[in-house]
Amino acid sequence: MSILERATELQRLHAEPDLLVLVNTWDVISARTVAGVPGTRALATASHSIAAAYGYPDGEQIPRDLMIEAVGGIAAAVDLPVTADLEAGYGDPGGTIARAIDVGIVGANLEDQLKPLPDAVRAVAQAVAAGERAGIPFVLNARTDAFLRPGGRSPESVLADAVERGRAYLDAGASTVFVPGLLDEATVAALVAGLGERKVTLIAVPGTPPLATLERLGVARVSFGPWSQNVALTALQDFTADAVNGGALPEGTRRLN
Repeated sequence: MSILERATELQRLHAEPDLLVLVNTWDVISARTVAGVPGTRALATASHSIAAAYGYPDGEQIPRDLMIEAVGGIAAAVDLPVTADLEAGYGDPGGTIARAIDVGIVGANLEDQLKPLPDAVRAVAQAVAAGERAGIPFVLNARTDAFLRPGGRSPESVLADAVERGRAYLDAGASTVFVPGLLDEATVAALVAGLGERKVTLIAVPGTPPLATLERLGVARVSFGPWSQNVALTALQDFTADAVNGGALPEGTRRLN
């Protein structure tokens, strides 16, 4: 698919009634492994996981050039739309999105880090403009950290802030609003009511409502962030613990590379 076709397809996947489930990847082999599973319709990268793979902590500590190289390698390795987690844009949201598009990325998460709302909206607008200049329907998944940084506020106040920020980002051209955190069913329903069906995206963490419930509530997409890498690392650690104590390869291990 061309980059225009990939962007158009990713937009379509967010708008259709079926929940878009994205298993996050962090390098070429993880991307090819996930893309090869029947039913996989698109890929997402995880900034935390990519940073960890290169030895950097999370939080825009990895050099932007290295992140762009990593997500570009993933996009080039698969024939599916790829959306990238680009943190808060590395100090240059518009420029970072433009560079990501240049390497084949057709969607991105952009964090607000609870910056003052006018500054966060400006960053969203810059990112949206980069997609428009490239001539593709770029899927900007504007993230609000309201639930990750509640700051002692009441749950009602945090929810109201998330909805206010999300509406502002949608008005600035974002395709969807990403609201990470451990959210119960009532909170998810309130977010969908405030932002619209197929406009809310979430991360699945331990305790998240079942995916079927999220689909019924009108959530557009669910991803797994660093948890998919942790699934792989857990299996590796468990195998290592068994191997050093005289064990063998786990039954059912498949040659995937």
